[in-house]
Amino acid sequence: MTIALFLTVLFATMTVGVPIAFALMLTALALMVQLDFFDAQLLAQNVQAGFDSFPLLAVPFFILAGELMNAGGLSRRIIDLARSMVGHIPGGLGYVAIAASLMLASMSGSAIADTAALATLLLPMMRRQNYPDGSSAGLIASGGIIAPIVPPSMPMVIYGVTTNTSISKLFLAGIVPGIMMAVGLVLVWRGIARRKALPVADKTSWVQRREALGSSAWALMMPVIIIGGLRMGFFTPTEAAVVAAVYALLVAVFVYRELDLSGVFKVLVDASRTTGVVMFLCGAATAASYMITLADLPNQLAHSMGPLLQNPMLFMAVVCAFLLAVGMVMDLTPTILILAPVLAPLALKANIDPVYFGFVFIFVGCLGLLTPPVGTVLNVVAGVGGLRMEPVIRGVMPFLLVYFAMLVLLILFPAIVLWPLKLMF
Repeated sequence: MTIALFLTVLFATMTVGVPIAFALMLTALALMVQLDFFDAQLLAQNVQAGFDSFPLLAVPFFILAGELMNAGGLSRRIIDLARSMVGHIPGGLGYVAIAASLMLASMSGSAIADTAALATLLLPMMRRQNYPDGSSAGLIASGGIIAPIVPPSMPMVIYGVTTNTSISKLFLAGIVPGIMMAVGLVLVWRGIARRKALPVADKTSWVQRREALGSSAWALMMPVIIIGGLRMGFFTPTEAAVVAAVYALLVAVFVYRELDLSGVFKVLVDASRTTGVVMFLCGAATAASYMITLADLPNQLAHSMGPLLQNPMLFMAVVCAFLLAVGMVMDLTPTILILAPVLAPLALKANIDPVYFGFVFIFVGCLGLLTPPVGTVLNVVAGVGGLRMEPVIRGVMPFLLVYFAMLVLLILFPAIVLWPLKLMF
């Protein structure tokens, strides 16, 4: 009865267009009434406690770092470096998009910010060289979702705070799969480039490459500082986010000199708006999670899923199929906030490593960013490029199939995720 009430209220409110944060609060209220435990003050306290969290401070600072990178010229210089190195290969701008997406992912942790930067700078170049719009947009979107996978990752911070999972270990878990994603994109794009005989750009000289490397050196130092500092224990993930934001600000203002006072103010406003949305979501989800715990929903689900818990691999396959379906209609952040507190305890009962489960949860949620009808990243690419959604969806399908194959590998071989953890710890 409680599970049915939770799902009915949540999806009914979302279906009629209620914003997800308010839908979560209404769900918490419904559970309070059902349990005869209504207390408005307690609801408000849980909402406030949801964003009054030191680890969660990483989210606004990573958002700010991403905005500063795009506005301050760091992202553009990374793309210019990739273009100078691999732009002369047949279909070279596609390889540029893949290389740049991997490098940008190690700095911002935001799929939307990275995708917007790549689409703004590369789609016009691809058009001028007569690349097919659908394939170009599909590749850029597919590269954009590497950002939440490799460290630093905002979804991993949110998941870690929500489920009390080590954020540092989640970061490390994403390194190998993130590289695998880039390799998969390279293989698919190579086939597309050969089949469609994509044009070859002029090869840059070694002098131009050195200039591009020198120009991007300050930007390239950012992931070295973040990941190196985390690995050496110099700062926590939250402090790493602050370091990233301050470093991006200093480079943008004093080194590249592409941001003045008015530009910094605009970046701060944009980052604040995005932060407000995310943090209110976190607060509403905390209130809902509190009521989920009081209603004992995880144990009720565990009882109903008893046979699955005896087979961890089958449990993971079922959970991934469920998350894929949810990802088609819900964005990644609310998926984490709503479902992670329910599913993570079940994974523990199935004797699944919490870091492994958390990473796979986020990976599947990222695939939802590429699947219609919501497909947030697809909408970003289509909006920036002025494209209809249909060719973008067709263009992303080959890359999405590779990601699905990778998901199967992750389910069959958890060591792909856990190996770096064993190496580091």
